[in-house]
Amino acid sequence: MWGLGRFVLIAASLPLVGVAGWQYATRWQPSIEHYPVQGVDVGAEDGAIDWNTVSARGADFAYAVATRGARERDPTFEANWRGIEAAGMRRGAVLVYSFCQPAIDQANAFNTFVPRDENALPVAIDISYDDACAARPERGALIAELKLLATTIEAHMRKPVLLRVAKPVEKDYEITAALPRNLWATGNFLAPSYAARPWRLWRASDMRRVDGIEAPANWDVAAP
Repeated sequence: MWGLGRFVLIAASLPLVGVAGWQYATRWQPSIEHYPVQGVDVGAEDGAIDWNTVSARGADFAYAVATRGARERDPTFEANWRGIEAAGMRRGAVLVYSFCQPAIDQANAFNTFVPRDENALPVAIDISYDDACAARPERGALIAELKLLATTIEAHMRKPVLLRVAKPVEKDYEITAALPRNLWATGNFLAPSYAARPWRLWRASDMRRVDGIEAPANWDVAAP
């Protein structure tokens, strides 16, 4: 039997272990030696960002959300777009896809808002479920819509898009097997393997504390 004193000591130490674990998780990043190119992806929820500080803390690139569906422009995009470039980082724009709106409308809204930049990273299309949209189309219909979305943006931007496909969507629709584009996979701490092809970008943490960003940030790495 444990003595009361030992039990109290162990119980008292548990919160400290939890705090230490959380602090480690929020400062963790994949090895620079294995993944030399690392960066962030941001949106309105991250607030105003000090991009010079983010760059100084090791971010080589940044993706910023530009539009969500066909009707919502991210209010921080233009400031982020300018700030990323001014900090000397490579920049890319994100379209957050809506299952509830026509792809052509979403593509046109994005192309109208985001300036063409030959030096920019490929446009990323985020394909994930949203609690505000309950639509779940048949696979063939969704693939056709995503093809239209991708090709319309590519015709405007003059380079292939990048697909950020969430694991639950990939499980239901097997999008990565149907659309031959570079992939951006997600998964905290452990390199993901749920797609049909190897990923080119990996969101390795959605809770990293990065100086220059007030909220916990999304931290990404490029494939070596």
